[in-house]
Amino acid sequence: MNIDAKEKAALNSAVGATDEQHISKNVNPIIADDSCGNNMKPPETSAMMGGLEILSMTELYDSSFEPRVPVVDGLLNSGTYIFAGAPKVGKSFFMAQLAYHVAMGIPLWDYPVRQGSVLYLALEDDYARLQQRLAMMFGEESTDKLYLAIKSKTIKDGLSEQMTCFVKEHADARLIIIDTLQRVREADGDKMSYGTDYENMTPLKEFSDRTGVTIIVVHHTRKMAADDVCETISGTNGLLGAVDGALILYKKKRTSLEATLDVIGRDQQEQELTLARNQDTCVWEKVKSETELFVAKPDPVLEKIAEFISDNNPEWEGTSSELIEMIPGLEDIIQTNTLVRRLNINRGKLFRDYGIYYEPLQRKSDRKPFVLRLVNEEAS
Repeated sequence: MNIDAKEKAALNSAVGATDEQHISKNVNPIIADDSCGNNMKPPETSAMMGGLEILSMTELYDSSFEPRVPVVDGLLNSGTYIFAGAPKVGKSFFMAQLAYHVAMGIPLWDYPVRQGSVLYLALEDDYARLQQRLAMMFGEESTDKLYLAIKSKTIKDGLSEQMTCFVKEHADARLIIIDTLQRVREADGDKMSYGTDYENMTPLKEFSDRTGVTIIVVHHTRKMAADDVCETISGTNGLLGAVDGALILYKKKRTSLEATLDVIGRDQQEQELTLARNQDTCVWEKVKSETELFVAKPDPVLEKIAEFISDNNPEWEGTSSELIEMIPGLEDIIQTNTLVRRLNINRGKLFRDYGIYYEPLQRKSDRKPFVLRLVNEEAS
């Protein structure tokens, strides 16, 4: 999806705005820019108490935040992740595979992918090796949405600024891969501490929260075995404590072509996948999943809205009372004064599961209008 400068400027002013500007249906409303940071900002109703910004539970429910969408549905949510594995287990091949699939917008195994531009910082490689690796894995079909770099600044010396420049130049930015953590973090001498590890990861987490772009940081596992797979990540618990989750790739036998991928994270179900590496292309193929994904019971309110907002009626603007009047049977399952709250709380689910973007508009006297808009596949 190509966005010219004029469209991009309009989008940057629209997302998270308090006026009635609308987001174009043909572009990604989760625009990767500082305007996405409203999820980190308290609502205007928040109060200051002794220098502490606070808001009540009621104010929280009555606030609306930009939805976070997964990079890979059912596998990789939006956020900051550690991807850990032993040396030479195939981490860089898996990262190249993930980057390619996101940039191309093609499913990763049986998981749908949301297309977007990808920045892959392959800091332990050179361009010749990257060329050979990608060609071996994917042949000669390329994409302009996958960007590669072999040098970058460190976390404390300007990496965030470099990533910000990339995101501002690529409005559809979806994923940044840092391969590896050791190349960008600041070592505190030979001392390893929880505080140092946490401090190294915090700027990356803050960047992802601010922009909505997912970050994966490649790291190593320790040689010592552990009962908890999270304990195998090299370093202290400060690394995992500072991020949203982890993907851990390991082999039960070093010479085996099969490996296990454990996926752990906030706001998502833990998974264990068995993968096998294709001997010809080195592409990782899914053998089986040890965990069946939990499917939540559909929300009847969202189901009704999804029936109403369709290709024949892709956009609607009005108030909660007007929407209840428009949708037969909606008044039987929810009251007017709680409909907006339901939409606020389920804004992300409405977008992810139904492709409907909910946007509150500026209050007009006693009216509190909002927009419901069907978002096409390319934009989501």
